[in-house]
Amino acid sequence: MPSTVNMRIPGAASSLVTPTTGKRVLLAEPRGYCAGVDRAVETVERALEKHGPPVYVRHEIVHNRHVVDTLAKAGAVFVDETDEVPEGAIVVFSAHGVAPTVHASAAERSLRVVDAACPLVTKVHNEAKRFARDDYDILLIGHEGHEEVVGTAGEAPDHVQLVDGPGAVDAVTVRDENKVVWLSQTTLSVDETMQTVQRLRARFPKLQDPPSDDICYATQNRQVAVKAMAPECELVIVVGSRNSSNSVRLVEVALGAGSAAAHLVDHAGDIDPAWLDGVITIGVTSGASVPEVLVRGVLERLAEYGYDVVQPVTTANETLVFALPREIRPTRSRA
Repeated sequence: MPSTVNMRIPGAASSLVTPTTGKRVLLAEPRGYCAGVDRAVETVERALEKHGPPVYVRHEIVHNRHVVDTLAKAGAVFVDETDEVPEGAIVVFSAHGVAPTVHASAAERSLRVVDAACPLVTKVHNEAKRFARDDYDILLIGHEGHEEVVGTAGEAPDHVQLVDGPGAVDAVTVRDENKVVWLSQTTLSVDETMQTVQRLRARFPKLQDPPSDDICYATQNRQVAVKAMAPECELVIVVGSRNSSNSVRLVEVALGAGSAAAHLVDHAGDIDPAWLDGVITIGVTSGASVPEVLVRGVLERLAEYGYDVVQPVTTANETLVFALPREIRPTRSRA
């Protein structure tokens, strides 16, 4: 194993295999699949193994083109709504969570539902239901139209008001300033979310915080890793799809943390050689819905351009694992 040395990057360490002079890649750790994505993808894979194709999936199981295409080749059929699923068939709900109306629609068609919603998203759903029962105005910080936001707002549509960034704060109105709470989409930029919260609190001093942090651990960990390496980089490449909120946020975080340039790529073929002109240090990371094979492809492509020294920059170690939905867990044999 290569030795671990101090990279002079706060909170980070790097394993060096060669001297640090010349072209190099700083590789963020952690990166890629989070526990919720891993659970969701495995849910579809297990459903296909157990029941055989087709297995219907409402919306993209996670926001990554490669993952969706791979599952489609294995027999998953992706649909926009439950009314596209044959009555009585199996349907998997995506990691982003769905509103109660979607569950009701599935029940009307006697669909066999496997809910692959990330447990951290489900936590936010439960918070929304709880505060709605207590008749709070719920200010949901998130991006309009994002599937997760639609699902969370659907839990309490009469109580939830979307706040899409700091610029939307002035338009917020509440019934009782003593009963206001904020919740958030789990995949947002931590910094931008807190800017929004600060502006909301300036307007509503008694604004309550969620019982626990809504932005997921994996989103925060990936952003911290990018912040650690970005000041050392002329370029940061984020592997992820454009409809992946957490991947897009990583580009923003890299630019805000000091990288001269940052780009989002679906795969190695998206890399523009012009980006590399005059660049010595490239940071590489990936969004929480990105399989490691795509990162490896990017590293191989960069090695072709002389960036063959890869130094991991580690800011956290992730060990969390979520149990699979009970509908597709292996059946325990009885002794």
